[in-house]
Amino acid sequence: MEQERFSTNGKSMIKTTHLTKRYGSQIALSDLNLDVKSGEIYCLLGANGAGKTTTLHLLLSFIKPTSGRAYINQLNVEKHAKATKQFLAYIPENLMLYPNLTAIENLKYFSGIAGHQYNTDTLKDFLMETGVETDAFTKPISTFSKGMRQKVGIAIALTKQAKVLLLDEPTSGLDPKANNEFGVLLKKIKADGVCILMATHDLFRAKEVATHIGIMKKGELLHQIVSDEISLSELEKTYLEL
Repeated sequence: MEQERFSTNGKSMIKTTHLTKRYGSQIALSDLNLDVKSGEIYCLLGANGAGKTTTLHLLLSFIKPTSGRAYINQLNVEKHAKATKQFLAYIPENLMLYPNLTAIENLKYFSGIAGHQYNTDTLKDFLMETGVETDAFTKPISTFSKGMRQKVGIAIALTKQAKVLLLDEPTSGLDPKANNEFGVLLKKIKADGVCILMATHDLFRAKEVATHIGIMKKGELLHQIVSDEISLSELEKTYLEL
């Protein structure tokens, strides 16, 4: 297993040390060591069953580790599950929003339960920042495409002032235009210092947006790559070899 150390000036926002999850004799995640800093996009690349979603669920304290530790903003997730939530936003493959509420109403609700109160104009600014068309602000979410719903999810993350964004296959099922727009949006958020960890099986999107890429298989992190130091064809070759 190759576990390189990356030198950056950012603050460590996601860190795992020997993080392991077993279900009986089955190993879902084995001895994972990650260190993702503010202003980085780290893509966990792998097929279904590689351990990507398990990693995210451990960081979200949805499940408890068998051994090892996970940290969000230097807080132990298992010991401080509630406190770490204030730094996090999570966008799964199928984002659950209230279909009968408008984009503005969803934003107001989710930011409110996170303890933030915004007026309507400010909520509109968040939606505009993520690329939601102004004529869609007052339309029910049920009329939105998946790409538009994902943009609303990013807007919710902005209202929460999240320092860490966890994404689970967020571009799955998006058309090429929406996929590209989502990638541009992630780069914009990265530039603002947000730490992003994205689970994906999309090699092209990983190479396009990531600062770092980790290749996973059967619960094990096999290889870590600095994205700028490898071409797409080299990434594909490495992935297939592993």
